[in-house]
Amino acid sequence: MKKHICLASLMALGLTLNSCDDLLEPAIENTNSLESYYKDPTHYYGSLMISYYRLPFADLPDTDLATDDAVTNDLNSGWLKMATGSWTSSNNPVSKWDQSYYSLQIINTFIENLDKVEWYHDDVRQNLQVDHYLGQAYALRAIFHYYLLQAHGGPVNGNLTGVLVHTASENGATDFNQSRASWKETYDAIMTDLDAAIERLPDQFLNEWTEDQIPQRLKDMGANTSNMYRINGPFSIGSIDGRICKTYKAMASLMAASPAFEQDSWKNAAQYAEERVKSLGGRNRIDKRSIDWFADTVYVKDAKTTEVPSITIWYTGISNDNGWEKTNYPNSLSGQGRTNPSQNLVDAFPMANGYPITDSKSGYDPKNPYAGRDPRLDLYILRDGGIINGTEICTAEDSETKDGLNVDKSTSTRTGYYMKKLLHPNASPAATGAKKENHIQSKIRVLEPFLIYAEAKNEADGPMAGSPSPYEVIKQIRQFSGITDGDQYLESIKNDKDKMRDMIRNERRICFCFENKRFWDLRRWNDIEALKAPVMGMRINGAAGSKTYEPFEVESRDFQAYQIYGPVPYSDVTAYSNLKQNDGWN
Repeated sequence: MKKHICLASLMALGLTLNSCDDLLEPAIENTNSLESYYKDPTHYYGSLMISYYRLPFADLPDTDLATDDAVTNDLNSGWLKMATGSWTSSNNPVSKWDQSYYSLQIINTFIENLDKVEWYHDDVRQNLQVDHYLGQAYALRAIFHYYLLQAHGGPVNGNLTGVLVHTASENGATDFNQSRASWKETYDAIMTDLDAAIERLPDQFLNEWTEDQIPQRLKDMGANTSNMYRINGPFSIGSIDGRICKTYKAMASLMAASPAFEQDSWKNAAQYAEERVKSLGGRNRIDKRSIDWFADTVYVKDAKTTEVPSITIWYTGISNDNGWEKTNYPNSLSGQGRTNPSQNLVDAFPMANGYPITDSKSGYDPKNPYAGRDPRLDLYILRDGGIINGTEICTAEDSETKDGLNVDKSTSTRTGYYMKKLLHPNASPAATGAKKENHIQSKIRVLEPFLIYAEAKNEADGPMAGSPSPYEVIKQIRQFSGITDGDQYLESIKNDKDKMRDMIRNERRICFCFENKRFWDLRRWNDIEALKAPVMGMRINGAAGSKTYEPFEVESRDFQAYQIYGPVPYSDVTAYSNLKQNDGWN
């Protein structure tokens, strides 16, 4: 790890550190000293930007491909290999270890020297800028520890253990042979840093500030509308603000309260999420765009880089391209069809009347399986006879196009389905007539705190407790999803905590499908049976009006109970005697 940290510092800051001299032969020339950056604020802030770039987010599904929601037709995919028995401590696609500790070294160096940088000659603006960047750095430090804990926290000799908590920079004198903190100690460090960030950052960066919008703490530092615009205005959109930090508190507490960890209470998780829900305007903030934003072409077209769209909490801008479509459109639309939703996921969508397809009152017909379903099914998943980009797609086994089941091993669906969610319905990756369209890039959507609240509040106090109640949150989501007939199934279970738990988990699965949530949800729920479930597809044959539908197994999954918790990298465990591996991993 010593080698990693030194190189990371050099890449980030262009510094020559004595502790790294023995790693670089001959010595690097024309590098800047740390002190030279004190008068070069643009480059100094650039070091923090490297940590933003290293945040472990994926725009398209990756971890979903290792769950019961999807498979990939890329047979060389690391996710496919992981899900089918090749997940080891030295072959770990979900590892957050190296990139996080690289970033933590950069962040801690940034914090320790921040007040030495000449941001402004004016003392008020200097102090406000230092405070602002300090808030961002504390938040980033918390977020990297959060993802480390999520990916690597687990039992060591039966004791729940966290990760190495880094809150100071390291150098050649540092003892790197350290033991991991406890899970609770790691969690507490995350929450402490988030609180420190919340203290320093405004709830939201604004295009215009009025005097009454400026927090009193910043007024006491001399803030006015002019310098608030400069430091906390539209130039900062995309950076971490107070709303993001408060959402991470809810996310971390939800993880801590979950069955796999049980290190915090459901009441605390509900409280953190409730604060976010109320600050967002309550359940009325949930609207149709929360469900179909990516397919609302006017909404996406009108999105601005200087305003946060209504569907997102952490907004990182707009991409105008067709790369997502090239990766996931079916072959007939010049795509690679990479993400293939499972029959397991399709079966999770209820009927339009709200009943699960397994309920005798649902009206589900296995001979006509897509009729009368929750409208989100056709919005999120491209099935046989579905339409995208003005084209009807045939995914049947006897299809005359390469869109059919296993027709072409490199581009055809393996399940009978293609992903439709997140893709722009008018983009085209075709070699001739290619068309680029806007995509809203969001790290955290507005639905996140609402579904955290519904889950935690139901566990803490039951489905009808609170304002809004878990029942009201779920009802609002399902109403805008297109559930009809008064959602009689929801009404029938609204006083049943266990059935409401199942519904909340299922709604979370549907709402966040293909957004890299389920892999981690199944683990924090300790749901090894779902992780081990074979991935199913639908084999369709025959002419219109007489088609046959046959579910079949696409891919078996090989997950063991100990893999609820991810491993610490093998190379680090073997290098440091005090760094212990999670139980079950080599």
